[in-house]
Parts: sequence; structure tokens; C-alpha cells
Amino acid sequence: MNKVYFLKTCSTCIRILKSLNLPKDFILQDIKEEEITVKQLEELHQLSGSYEALFSKRAILYKEMGLKDQNLTEKDFKHYILKHYTFLSRPVIVFGNQIFIGNSAKTVEAAKKVING
Repeated sequence: MNKVYFLKTCSTCIRILKSLNLPKDFILQDIKEEEITVKQLEELHQLSGSYEALFSKRAILYKEMGLKDQNLTEKDFKHYILKHYTFLSRPVIVFGNQIFIGNSAKTVEAAKKVING
């Protein structure tokens, strides 16, 4: 499966998508309009190895809810990602059995190399 989980209202996600030059077989899922399902999140977990890797600690709600002061478990990370789209680190790019999480330059460059050859 080739898929990108992103927010169309996020300028960083849009900039990254444009730079990737994705093949037509990629599925784009705006996680605000089409919430991530338990099954999808579990598939991402299998590829990434942890829910924490998929969790955005930069989300405003993370600080507002006082989560940064708590000792969160994998179960907690999964719960919060499913509860609100802002907790998923974005974009999440799945290409075959590889996953690229977040918007760091290193991650985006690695995705470009794999996707575009």
C-alpha cells in the first residue's frame, strides 16, 4: 500500500507532498476529514514499531492537556492519536512496507529517495 496521512490545512504537509512527486497510485488521506481508523493505526504501528513514534509531541493539545508532564504508555499514545487527529505526527508516508514519519528534512529526503528511485 502506498499512502500518505496528512492535513490539507497544514502548509508544511502540502509543501512536502508537492516536493515528493508521488506516483498516481498513492492514496492521500486528510486525517481531519477522514479520521484514522483503529485498523489503519495498527498497520502504521506494525511498520513503525511503536505508537510513540507516530505521536506528535509538538501538538498544542499535548501541552494544553498536560500530557508532557505525564508518563504516557504505548496504550496512551494509541488512545490519543485515535481521539484527535492533531496527535498524529504528520505527514506519515507509507511506501510498500516502509514508513516515513514527520516533516524533518532527513525524513523527507529519505522518502524522496525511496519513492523516486
